[in-house]
Amino acid sequence: MKRIVVLGGGESGAGAAVLAKTKGFDVFLSDCGIIPQKSVEKLRKYKISYEEKHHSEDLILNADEVIKSPGIREDAPVVKALKAKGIHIISEIEFAGRYDTAKKICITGSNGKTTTTSLIYYMLKKEGLNVGLAGNIGKSYAYQVATEHFDYYVIELSSFELDGIYDFRADIAVIMNITPDHLDRYEFKMENYVNSKFRITRNLQSDDYFVFCSDDPVTSEKLRKIVLKAKMLPFTQKETVERGACIKDNNMYVNVDGNEFSMYLKDLALEGKHNLYNSMAAAIAAKAVNITNENIRKSLMTFEGVEHRMEKILKIKDVLYINDSKATNVNSSWYALDSMKTQVIWIAGGKDKGNDYEPLYELVRQKVKVLICLGLHNEKLHECFGDKVSVIKDALTAKQAADLAYSYAVPGDTVLLSPACASFDLFKNYEDRGEQFKDAVRKL
Repeated sequence: MKRIVVLGGGESGAGAAVLAKTKGFDVFLSDCGIIPQKSVEKLRKYKISYEEKHHSEDLILNADEVIKSPGIREDAPVVKALKAKGIHIISEIEFAGRYDTAKKICITGSNGKTTTTSLIYYMLKKEGLNVGLAGNIGKSYAYQVATEHFDYYVIELSSFELDGIYDFRADIAVIMNITPDHLDRYEFKMENYVNSKFRITRNLQSDDYFVFCSDDPVTSEKLRKIVLKAKMLPFTQKETVERGACIKDNNMYVNVDGNEFSMYLKDLALEGKHNLYNSMAAAIAAKAVNITNENIRKSLMTFEGVEHRMEKILKIKDVLYINDSKATNVNSSWYALDSMKTQVIWIAGGKDKGNDYEPLYELVRQKVKVLICLGLHNEKLHECFGDKVSVIKDALTAKQAADLAYSYAVPGDTVLLSPACASFDLFKNYEDRGEQFKDAVRKL
């Protein structure tokens, strides 16, 4: 019997273990941390052997194949040991794809992928299609393949998930944009990160679709160097295109295989340039699976966005508080600041991933009157923005940040949590950071 070892006991790992078990493999799961209770319950239900708080190499290095959770780094000792033995390491996505015949719409990008994924899923649901939501969002893809049946999947893919795919094939592959992010996981080489993102295009066939932002210089440069078989569908706010999506006379125009859709920009529920890109990509994907124009229009008019992404919390004394905790890189915070029409008290900081803050300098000079640094190590923020903002303060909790913001805000201001950094220094994840901030704001 083929032995499958799963590394990591979170949502992704537990789901992969369950699928492997239902397919008749000898399965063992190992996590060097504490396995969440929800995962433990799944493992026990399916009688899957597991260990936590350490990795037993004698139980791991005898695997025929290893499914590695995306959070585990390539340079982790157990991963190095597996590579030294030549044991094949794949992602949950690769494994689950072997047993899934559904049509797959897969979305990646440095920014906008969660909103776009959620919007496409919303459109397909509105059409009444039998559709699952998976990947970096929602329930484990592998667990759904093991326990449910869908005709379509909308799958958000991080670069870490893409690193472990080989034969997995998307029917519609979407790259929203590529800007520097997670470079600490890619030897601080942008080229490595770009190559990782483009793995989403592996195995695309001539009747598949590749949806991409032609305004994104990194994506465009990469496309000049490679040849893809798929039908190319660009989206752009800067030029006019025959196929894909563009802007004409304050309308969004979409054309997929001669099948057209148009809509007034002012009718879109999501505001801002970045959200216009998200809406365009989603509309192209929807047309590619023949969603009716009526349901595309209704969806784009009623979609409310995702939590922790430019989420308006409330107004206090005519000061708007916004939770953009999902902005874990510089480009994401650039879009947030760019969309601001008032003076801003900006809460930023966290675990720096090799950030270059220069793209933010001009926006910060124009719009930010107070910078509150929410992190353990704020020296770089002080260094980069000390001569661009008149007031810079440090905070070690979401409550401290909210209290400081309240003390400096005057009517008409916006308090924006848009960290441009990962959350792991002070919080469990960006959701935890966003929840704590929202809670602190509501208690002001």
